[in-house]
Amino acid sequence: MKDPRTPDPRSARAGPLHEGRSSTSPLVVTLLLGAEAQARFDRLRAEHFPADRNHLAAHVTLFHALPGEEQAAVGAALGAAAARPPFDVAVTGLQLLGRGVAFRLAAPELSALHARLAAEFDPWLTRQDRQRLSAHVTVQNKVAPERARALRDRLEAGFVPHAVPARGLGLWRYLGGPWEPLAEHPFTG
Repeated sequence: MKDPRTPDPRSARAGPLHEGRSSTSPLVVTLLLGAEAQARFDRLRAEHFPADRNHLAAHVTLFHALPGEEQAAVGAALGAAAARPPFDVAVTGLQLLGRGVAFRLAAPELSALHARLAAEFDPWLTRQDRQRLSAHVTVQNKVAPERARALRDRLEAGFVPHAVPARGLGLWRYLGGPWEPLAEHPFTG
């Protein structure tokens, strides 16, 4: 019988997540949005995210920490998964994150794509990446809870559900705050 104190290699990998630039620094996979939607979310993030902590453009994270040494295999999997038509993602509402605010996203195509990639990346998934996908775009984080509630209430007052185009998959290297862009895999269908 397996010792319960022995970590499951599928749920946690050795080594810190905050490594400097190296081939073993974790990889991040994102859903890429159409230019107009991306610009709108970027504006909101620039306006509401604390400037000293805002190292990234707005993004939809699909996987947070794949092993950096598997970059070629991850890239190949993303390229194969992107051989599909683009699709729309519904922006369904706002979500209070406690100390921030995000827009919730949903699409059957996104759920299926995520499940396909999760099955392929299964040996490498961390506990966080094994959780059910809760797709969202964070436009504010790391603020006082009352400030987050005020922004959520203000944005919710004028919110109308709508769709935004998903245009592909992005691959990034996590650098302890900022991300280094590695590749884009546009949906080609």
